[in-house]
Amino acid sequence: MKKFFLTLTLITSFLMPALADKISTDKSDFAEISSVIDDAVYDIRYYSPNNFTASKINGYKAPRAYMTKKALAALKIAADDLRKQGYRLLIWDSYRPQKAVDNFVKWINDPSDPGDKTFYPKLEKSNLLEGNYIMAKSGHTRGSTIDLTIIKKDGAFVDMGGTFDLFSEVSHPDYKKITKKQKKNRKILKEAMEKAGFKGIDSEWWHFTLKDEPYPDTYFNFDVE
Repeated sequence: MKKFFLTLTLITSFLMPALADKISTDKSDFAEISSVIDDAVYDIRYYSPNNFTASKINGYKAPRAYMTKKALAALKIAADDLRKQGYRLLIWDSYRPQKAVDNFVKWINDPSDPGDKTFYPKLEKSNLLEGNYIMAKSGHTRGSTIDLTIIKKDGAFVDMGGTFDLFSEVSHPDYKKITKKQKKNRKILKEAMEKAGFKGIDSEWWHFTLKDEPYPDTYFNFDVE
């Protein structure tokens, strides 16, 4: 009997990660960023071919940006802080449908489609998935992750020492071979986002996720429209 329960426990433990993740199309707890932050600027890259696949991505039917209401409330805190410092937000991506992530994976697995090599100049396309540059399950799909930068209030460019979705060590937040000014600009964004309750990642200076995200095990799949 003990052996039976031990076996059952092991099987259950093995299956739990697979059973934990949910797919949902319920967008009732999401809001458009512009409904709360009225001075943000948008360059929704996956609505256009200006991304590493060189094609418009599935699930992006409009150049709009959504987040969970909890994450958006935190983002407003960061936006208010940055506004006092003379900046406003420029947003590249926020909520991302699972179908968009599936589109990325399909592109990676298609050797006949190189996409835009300027986004991964020193890597083979196959390395993007193996090296976790692109994930088959993305935090963006949980609704509380955002890719963004800062610009001046008048819309002037702020130099971060690297561009969005550049799959390179240059994009690492602690990359050393950039200027003091570029490091300072990255720090301004990072500190404002962290004070508002977000956390970054080691590979992308522009990527932040709400620490206490409301749907840590749910991946949403409604269109951005």
